[in-house]
Amino acid sequence: MPEMLIRNADYLVTMDDTRRVLNGADILVRDGAVAAVGAGLVTEGEVLEAAGCVITPGLVNTHHHLYQTLTRAVPAAQDALLFGWLSTLYPIWARFTPEHMFVSAQVGLAELALSGCTMSTDHLYLYPNGARLDDTISAAREVGLRFQPTRGAMSIGVSDGGLPPDSLVEDEAAILEDCIRVIDAFHDPSPSSMCRVGVAPCSPFSVSRELMRDAAVLARDKGVMMHTHLAENDEDIAYSLSNFGCRPGQYAEDLGWVGSDVWHAHCVKLDPSEIALFAATGTGVAHCPCSNCRLGSGIAPVRAMRDAGVSVGLGVDGSASNDAGNLVAEARQAMLLQRVARGADAMSAMEALEIATRGGADVLGRPECGRLEVGARADIAIWDVSGVASAGSWDPAALLLAGPTTVRDLFVEGRQVVRDGHVVTFDLQSAVRRQNTLARELSEVA
Repeated sequence: MPEMLIRNADYLVTMDDTRRVLNGADILVRDGAVAAVGAGLVTEGEVLEAAGCVITPGLVNTHHHLYQTLTRAVPAAQDALLFGWLSTLYPIWARFTPEHMFVSAQVGLAELALSGCTMSTDHLYLYPNGARLDDTISAAREVGLRFQPTRGAMSIGVSDGGLPPDSLVEDEAAILEDCIRVIDAFHDPSPSSMCRVGVAPCSPFSVSRELMRDAAVLARDKGVMMHTHLAENDEDIAYSLSNFGCRPGQYAEDLGWVGSDVWHAHCVKLDPSEIALFAATGTGVAHCPCSNCRLGSGIAPVRAMRDAGVSVGLGVDGSASNDAGNLVAEARQAMLLQRVARGADAMSAMEALEIATRGGADVLGRPECGRLEVGARADIAIWDVSGVASAGSWDPAALLLAGPTTVRDLFVEGRQVVRDGHVVTFDLQSAVRRQNTLARELSEVA
């Protein structure tokens, strides 16, 4: 891969160990990595001018259900709480095919890319009509984002006291067997990896205690990360107390679901003892502020988590509960909610941006991402701050207070994914048209 020099950015937000913000700075990219950061750099390769722009590390999305991009704003689910929302949507999702999974992942990842995201996880926990995790992995390859899909699962249907319909649950032995298959086929542990696979039973109310424990053993045997939903809302806590006789944090600890190789989505209702547990064990959290607002789940105690030393990243969550996939907007929402809960000085714009970049990379076990320093992967977002969104701003680097919500340019592993505000790796408009057709067909049957 030839060298590329991105030159003369108004501001370069490094998110390195000292959190430097450089003025009039350049960044040199070589072989998919950052080769130099500073002023007055030179190259014999390609040069990209960044005057009038702020450069940040690519944003990192730590929780998503990409298949849900096909079921945004479903009328019957628009005003429902979590369990009612799920009960409404499960029958629709049961009609999905591999094409639905592929197209929804394409469009969802492209939407993330336009919002500055260079790396995304995905939690796919239902596999109707022959769908496989392979479908979303193929979509991510086309879009060009760094991808960390997780092989999710549900094994307890309505007839056994669970929430999902029986048609969407799987045999637990088959689940574990397919986890092994996708890890062996797609997981790449190298620092430059474009695909790492995780193990992710959906939630404590949709799988058995045995599957949670067996999944943890399997993941650690394979050296991959583990992910699930935890403590999302009051219903979630009540279910845990009623069915397990303990709070979600204790349930997770009892089954081996704490540690630096584990991250949990939401955690809105963690209490102080659970926060202390996560901090002591290095367990990560994917904070999904817009989804938590949309479903009325509450405001996650992110300030308390951060102060205790819990590793926190951001997630847009599924597009059926957001209903958008804009990660820089998610970061702004995270900042605003902590201020609502704790005061205007509870979280700065720069801290929220840190959570969206370096924080997310650390949650996903990718310390080579989420920062711009020599040796880091060349995942780079370039934001044009010469337009109306930043007009009048005294601090253009404070993107979350006054800045664009679409990138000008985006690079992943040094390869361009967005140029001048447009995805260039595949035909996005054709994918959007196909997605709209599929959504219309689903709605006509519902």
